[in-house]
Amino acid sequence: MKTYIFKRQQAIARPIHEVFRLFEKPENLEKLTPGFVGFIMLTPLPVSMRAGTVLDYTIRLLGIPVRWTSLIAEYEPPHRFVDVALRGPYSFWYHTHAFEQQGNGTIMTDEIHYALPLGPIGRLAKILWVNRQLNNIFDYRARAIRVLLEGSDPAQSDEEHPGTDSGGIVT
Repeated sequence: MKTYIFKRQQAIARPIHEVFRLFEKPENLEKLTPGFVGFIMLTPLPVSMRAGTVLDYTIRLLGIPVRWTSLIAEYEPPHRFVDVALRGPYSFWYHTHAFEQQGNGTIMTDEIHYALPLGPIGRLAKILWVNRQLNNIFDYRARAIRVLLEGSDPAQSDEEHPGTDSGGIVT
């Protein structure tokens, strides 16, 4: 199974505990996800986050609803948590959310290790669609974070660093 890495960092002008608080509440996922993803939380809210928490939701892929089930595999507030897909469109999905206090702000790092199904078709989909999709989702999320936590105008320039994948392509 060929695995890829997508990594993104963002400097956020808020203390680590405030940033972590936004991400540890699954009810905020919809606010952080662009509408084109069609994100719908199925797990009844509110949810108490901890290691072992399971979240069910749907997204849309090419207009088709797809169920996604995530397990919170690690939970170390306010520094990190890991979600692992138990069910979803990827063959493998391991997403580390890391938070580091830097001065009065926080550096947030997302690192996703993932694999796609369907062998050569999945590799082609990565090149033609998945790279762009992940970048669009994380670009939206960076703007949403600035609005929700910093009160910034979403049209301001991005301060996050580009993600990279293990294929050497800057995404």
